[in-house]
Amino acid sequence: MELTMSTLHARERLLTWLALITVAILAWGYLIMHGMHAQMPMNGEMASTGDDGMSVLVTATVMWSVMMVAMMLPSASPMLLTFLRIHQQRERKAGASAATWVFIAGYLAVWLAFAVAAAVMQWALQQSALLSSSMGHVTPLLGGALLVTAGAFQFSDLKQACLNKCRSPLSFLMTEWREGNGGALIMGLRHGAYCTGCCWALMLLMFVGGIMSLVWMAGLALYFLAEKLLPQAERISQISGFLLTGVGVIVLLSAAY
Repeated sequence: MELTMSTLHARERLLTWLALITVAILAWGYLIMHGMHAQMPMNGEMASTGDDGMSVLVTATVMWSVMMVAMMLPSASPMLLTFLRIHQQRERKAGASAATWVFIAGYLAVWLAFAVAAAVMQWALQQSALLSSSMGHVTPLLGGALLVTAGAFQFSDLKQACLNKCRSPLSFLMTEWREGNGGALIMGLRHGAYCTGCCWALMLLMFVGGIMSLVWMAGLALYFLAEKLLPQAERISQISGFLLTGVGVIVLLSAAY
């Protein structure tokens, strides 16, 4: 019986891992299909009516939501699979993946809330004529300010505190553990909050590189993965902080003169 249960647990972990990969692939596939061909209203293309404006906001929200799934789910996978393994060990029965998907739902709910905020920000920038191209680049002055902000945030205590939570799945789960699906949802929400707290400033750099730029999406996604999985994360954050701040200052000076 113990061998059978072990086999069921291994199969459950494999199916969950395959499901996570499938969701991420579908999200990236959607972005690839629409990223190069989608006609995203910008500046002069922005409709003036409330209904059309709402349609643009809904479209932007959908796009940002898919981006959050595609970019953040891969780097969260170690936490999600660790949660599944611990839940299996505690429950000693099959079906632990249900609580894992509740955890995932909580995690993604926080990022989807960020997606809504980013879409509203995009809409506001469009209304203010601060987005300069169909790919969603902000003006150089605002872009430089975002770069400097993201660079400075890399040195903050909040950044490091949130990053430490994201880098240590076992430690997070041992200190945050709650029983049942309700507990899984709360843990997912809390992990999502820590992850958003760690990455929000860098995510806003999509407005610098281009909201629909697949290169920037992939680059940031890989950076988030590296920052959470590679050793010496604090050193990585500091190096990127120096680079972002330096580039931001150069962009600001160029825009000023």
